[in-house]
Amino acid sequence: MRLVHLADLHLGFRQYHRLTPTGINQREADVAHAFRRAIDRVIELAPDVVVIAGDVFHTVRPMNPAIIDAFTQFARLTATLPDTIVVMIAGNHDRPRSTETGCILKLFSKLGIHVIVDEPKRLAFPDRDLSILAVPDLTGPRPDLTSDPTARYNVLVMHGEVEGVMSHGGDRAAMEIPRAALTQSRWSYIALGHYHVHQRIEDNAYYSGSLEYTSTNPWSELDEEARLRLPGKGFIEYDLDEAEHTFHHIPASRALVSLDSIAARGMSATELDVAIRKACDDCEGGIEEKIVRLVVRDVPRHIVRELDSRLLRELKRRAMHFHLDTRRPDATRPIGLAGGRRPTLVETVTAYLQRRPLDEELDRASLVHLGLDYLKQADDMDAAAAAVPRE
Repeated sequence: MRLVHLADLHLGFRQYHRLTPTGINQREADVAHAFRRAIDRVIELAPDVVVIAGDVFHTVRPMNPAIIDAFTQFARLTATLPDTIVVMIAGNHDRPRSTETGCILKLFSKLGIHVIVDEPKRLAFPDRDLSILAVPDLTGPRPDLTSDPTARYNVLVMHGEVEGVMSHGGDRAAMEIPRAALTQSRWSYIALGHYHVHQRIEDNAYYSGSLEYTSTNPWSELDEEARLRLPGKGFIEYDLDEAEHTFHHIPASRALVSLDSIAARGMSATELDVAIRKACDDCEGGIEEKIVRLVVRDVPRHIVRELDSRLLRELKRRAMHFHLDTRRPDATRPIGLAGGRRPTLVETVTAYLQRRPLDEELDRASLVHLGLDYLKQADDMDAAAAAVPRE
């Protein structure tokens, strides 16, 4: 029996201000195109089971074009593969925080899709000797994760954050999953959603990853994919009989490029202008219509203000999006007669969080990482404001 595992589609995701000729946000269109290509590939594979492990939409109330496109593609999937079981659970982006607000995912039950939104549900398919425990994102206690001993195939579909996996904070909190909870029962396969980078958790437990770069920090995803030697985004095919895992790469609709950073210490604004242009000109295939980031380190704010505004406007016009990520030097100064130095802000925050008393259930390393991530976001916003070209 073959299973396909998708997650974190984030349909309706919008970013930047570029529009298509038909007036749709360009990034929203990019995400939709990637989803269509994934459905094309799933139909070619014709698996016995398809599971979608949450975050089908980017927001609880997606716009009509995203809803229509999602319904069209899922209808195409179920019509073309009428014998394939399709199970969908709600992720933290899908579930409304108010009980009075309905969940749009229930619409897809009209297509014969098993949609699980409000509470965990065990789905039994006796003719396939298959049991699927579907666990959507939950705000209450973690449910009992036990398999069905009467079924040959047991699949757990779950949306949440497995303990020790996330290397960067998500933009919306999801259910926490202790790693030990995944190994306490007999599972043929565990399909996880929430983490946007494809990753193995156990021999039979995987995050499929997202189909596009839709998180608050896509650059961290690029770094993680490079570390894991992944080709990029995609989904999983898993053979329940042979316990064989296959990752199907879905090329991104638009290239994300993080250029080699520039060490700008001691550079004048003119010298830095030259270095910025060279970094962009050296980009393989050019920066045209790509999402581009260029990190410039150790650059004082007054140098950023003196950069060539015409050059920056040209680069922003050529790229789909161009982000000049300027980072100021660490501020240090001697204190006392011993020639010591005042700690940097990063060092001060780290030291404080490392010694602050915590409740037992809180993980100190995660708290420190989250605090430094917030500090970095604030510094990026400050640098971006300083980098606004002045005529």
